[in-house]
Amino acid sequence: MPKSVSISQIEGKPGKVYYPLSLDEVPKPSPKDGEVLVQIHAAALNHRDLFIRQHLYPGTAFGVPLLADGCGTVVEVGKRADSGWKGKRVVINPGEGWSDSLEGPEEKGGYKILGGTKTLPNGTLQEYMVVKQTELEEAPEHLSSVEAAAVPLTGLTAWRAVMVKCGAHNIGPGKNVLVTGIGGGVALMALEFARAAGANVFVTSGSEEKINKAKQLGAKGGVNYKEEGWDKKLLGMLTTEKKDFDAIVDGAGADIVEKSARLLKAGGVVAIYGMTTGPKAPFLMQAVLKNIEVKGSTMGSRKEFTDMIDFIKKTKAKPAVSSVAQGLDLEKINGLFEEMKKGSQFGKLVVEVSSSKSKL
Repeated sequence: MPKSVSISQIEGKPGKVYYPLSLDEVPKPSPKDGEVLVQIHAAALNHRDLFIRQHLYPGTAFGVPLLADGCGTVVEVGKRADSGWKGKRVVINPGEGWSDSLEGPEEKGGYKILGGTKTLPNGTLQEYMVVKQTELEEAPEHLSSVEAAAVPLTGLTAWRAVMVKCGAHNIGPGKNVLVTGIGGGVALMALEFARAAGANVFVTSGSEEKINKAKQLGAKGGVNYKEEGWDKKLLGMLTTEKKDFDAIVDGAGADIVEKSARLLKAGGVVAIYGMTTGPKAPFLMQAVLKNIEVKGSTMGSRKEFTDMIDFIKKTKAKPAVSSVAQGLDLEKINGLFEEMKKGSQFGKLVVEVSSSKSKL
């Protein structure tokens, strides 16, 4: 029988518990009207998967396949689904409930993400997965299945922050863009999108090694945010006639708005997709006087998912992959989770479920 990976319940308080992985044998699913059956080749981890195992994520469920990111081949088509999907290698939209609104999810229940919860009880860490045909995009040909699986959730989050919230007028050729906290999946995708759009991208990190790796991926330069006066040092790196930044893409929060008043042009944008340093980012008068816009950003719509995949196909952009575990081997998958716990990864952590040439 086909296999999937979920979590098993044990006693423990949220934040203190760490649910063990479970390798489950499940019936091979059959697609219903408007659905297709996808043989999964690769699935990727996100931080929410670690939070699920720690019971720190809403709607945690047991027996539901984990992970939201996936790439596979359509092997069966249900009634009223387009038969043209059969045989195509696809990437799966990581959530539902958000069609095309710029403001946010249209559905009253909000945006529901795949993997490990009861709100949308399906996930990509399984050998076969039934998906609505409306949630598929053909995988970019230049990406391997492992690379394609690394794109969906972090890519969509980065796409909305960079291309929607910052705006294309701040991201193109000749523009200076700062991506903070380089090394995580979203930050690396933000670097890749801004670079592929022609911008001069600079980064911050607490690790010189990660800064150097970012330069290898196309960053023009970077600074260690632990150093005193890192913002002044960063401005000194700008070699173009423009001596300021057009946009900042941030996942830390904290003092980024204060720093932005020094770093950004008048009317520049800070797009914040997370606050890992703390849940507050004070909006100071210096930012008001400089007409700086601070915009929250999270995930993205179905339309934005299509736009992102089209951009990747056009520009041949690629995600950074840190580590790959072969097969549904719980020990190896646990190893990926340990990397995430330590924060030692540089890019995405991916499980290669099956070869794109294999038949399960």
